[in-house]
Amino acid sequence: MTEIRITDKQNYLNKNYLFADPPKLTDLKECIHCGNIITVGDYKVLKDDTGEEYICCPHAPDCDGTIIDWFDLKNKP
Repeated sequence: MTEIRITDKQNYLNKNYLFADPPKLTDLKECIHCGNIITVGDYKVLKDDTGEEYICCPHAPDCDGTIIDWFDLKNKP
C-alpha cells in the first residue's frame, strides 16, 4: 500500500465517504481496530496495487482500520 497525500481533506472525505453525512475533520471517533481516539482530519489515504483507495486510521499501517471501523464517541454505551 502506498500513502497518497490529500491537500483538501474535507473535499476528499465528502466525495469518498461510504455513508451519509460525512464527518467534519475536527470530529473525534474511536477506531475499533487499534482502540485509539482519533481526529477525523488526521486520516490517511492508502492505495493498493489495484489502484483502490482506502480512507484509513491515522495510525496506519500499524492499524488496519478504515472508516467502517470508526465509531462516534457519543454513541458509546
